[in-house]
Amino acid sequence: MSNWALIFYCGIITYLTRFSMIALIKKEMFNDRIREILSFVPSAIFPAIIFPAIFIDNSGLFQIENNPKIIAAIIATIIGVVTRSIIATIFSGLASYWFLIFLV
Repeated sequence: MSNWALIFYCGIITYLTRFSMIALIKKEMFNDRIREILSFVPSAIFPAIIFPAIFIDNSGLFQIENNPKIIAAIIATIIGVVTRSIIATIFSGLASYWFLIFLV
């Protein structure tokens, strides 16, 4: 089996298991309180995905000193708060990170 076929099959299986939870659960089963709590799940998971990418280096160590990712994340956060634009936030974070690693 080729690597691409394996990646494709794993993607299909992952998609179907996640989609089944969304499609098969009846919305009437949840009361208003549970719906309110579940509405916070994406915002709770986002930092768990982003912060390791910023603070942990390639060797798995926590890095704060001389880390251009932290400065780029701060710039992107400020741009995001000011503009309220996802595209502006992504581009400002990438541009500031590339500027810091390539030109400074």
